[in-house]
Parts: sequence; C-alpha cells; structure tokens
Amino acid sequence: MPRLSALYVYPVKSCRGIALDVAVLDQRGIVHDREFLIVDAENRAMTQRATPAMAHILTALTDDSLRLQFDGSDEIRIPWSAPDRAPREVTIWRDTVIAEDTGDEAAAWLSEVLGQACRLVAMGQDSRRDVPAARMPEAYRAKLDQPVPVAFSDAFPLLVLSEESVADLNRRIGASEPLPMDRFRPNLVLSGCPAPYAEDEWKSYRVGEVRLFSAGPCGRCAITTTDQQTLARSPEPLRTLAQYRRSADGQVVFGQNVIHAQPGARLRVGDAVEPEPERRLVQLSAQ
Repeated sequence: MPRLSALYVYPVKSCRGIALDVAVLDQRGIVHDREFLIVDAENRAMTQRATPAMAHILTALTDDSLRLQFDGSDEIRIPWSAPDRAPREVTIWRDTVIAEDTGDEAAAWLSEVLGQACRLVAMGQDSRRDVPAARMPEAYRAKLDQPVPVAFSDAFPLLVLSEESVADLNRRIGASEPLPMDRFRPNLVLSGCPAPYAEDEWKSYRVGEVRLFSAGPCGRCAITTTDQQTLARSPEPLRTLAQYRRSADGQVVFGQNVIHAQPGARLRVGDAVEPEPERRLVQLSAQ
C-alpha cells in the first residue's frame, strides 16, 4: 500500500522548506505554508525564478515566531502576528492581495541579503485569496462546493509527488547524480505507489484521516532547474519532462495540485494512502 513518506512546509514562498513528521492543516493548507511572501519595491511577488538566492534563506518555526537565516548571517525573528502591522497591497501572479507588512527590520534584513529593495508580508486574518473557480476539481464541488482559500502558493493548498515519479524522471535523465526531491518543492511525498505517476490517476483519495481531491497537474518552471545548494542552473529536468510530460495546452507538468476537505486534521509521515480507483483522472501520457 502507498504511504506518506515525507512532509514539507515552506513558510516563506520560494525560501528553504522544513521537513515535518506531523503537519496540521488549516483552510489554506499546512499551517504556516507559504504564509509569508517577499515582495519587491513595486510590491510584486519575488521567487527563485528571478532570484535564485532565495533558496539560501533558511526557515525555522518556533511557537511564537518564524526564524530566518541566510548563509551564516545573524538570524531574524518575525512574530506570527502583531497588532500594529500595516496593510500592504501586493501582487502575486494575477491576484491582488491585501497582506500585512511585517515591518522595517525584516525589510532591511532581506534587502541586505538579497541585494535589492524588498519587504516581507504575511497573510493576515483579513487577507483573502481563493483557488480560481474554474480550476476547482469536480469531485470537490460534488462534496462541498465552496471557495477554497490559499496563502501565497502558486494556486492550490497542497502539492503531491511520488518517489516513483521522481525515480522514473531520473532514470530518463540518466545523470550520474539523480535530482533530489527538493527541486520540486512538494508538500506531500508518497512512496510505494504501484507505478510512476500513479498520483495523476487518483481523483480523490485519503492520506490517513484526510481526504484529498486532485485539482490537476502542477505546471513547472525554472525553479526545478536550480540546484538548491549551489544555485547552479541546468536544462534539467525541464528538458526531459518536456519530452513526455505536457498538458493539453503544452505546459510542462509534474506532480499534482490537491485540495483537502478537513481543516484541523493532521497528516503524519507513515500514513496509509488509499486511492478511490473508481474516480479517476484522465492519465497523462507516460510514453
């Protein structure tokens, strides 16, 4: 039976993630996942696509704050909430969000380590961003049919990828050093799947106590080509993925976006994965 083999949370979009043994879900996904966003001087989202050095910003969670560190610099602590945070309108892709500015100290620290003017904003209680209605999975609509909020992830609360899919990709690439899982920044990693890309076939399934609904394949960008340790970039894996993993509109895809139905539930490494095989996605070609 497939199992949940790893869990990751990424408190700041495009910065280093954290491996978890247990993850608590809220309405937006794993608690604190992509809760923070770095924006440039025009209040636009910054990511590793244009700023690879963000991969070297380490994140850590404490009971009362987020901790950030960069290549041996002094760490900075950002409280999870503060009463005097000013609202700041920011742009992430096509969405405009009223976020909370975390203050000048965090802005100065980030501007120094990244070498450009930028600020750190947070999802607040009044911040609102939803999964686009047109991209809501049919199985979820049939069960709940209500808006699904997201934080600063690209579009969906969770990303699922199997070890079998990554192993198959590495076999096709044929490199002496296989690409690690951190290139793909999943939240949930599955192992023991019956075949590579099995996660593409499951329209709805359970991981432990949590029911998940597949919302379609995840489009891939230059972040996957960035070595998260050295920041070096290469053509892989996009060059190989482009040969056999394209959606109907030609986008390179890998892994599945998912929506969950039980805020407040917990995911645990080792949880059983139980697909509902009678409710299947159209399988992408893996030829």
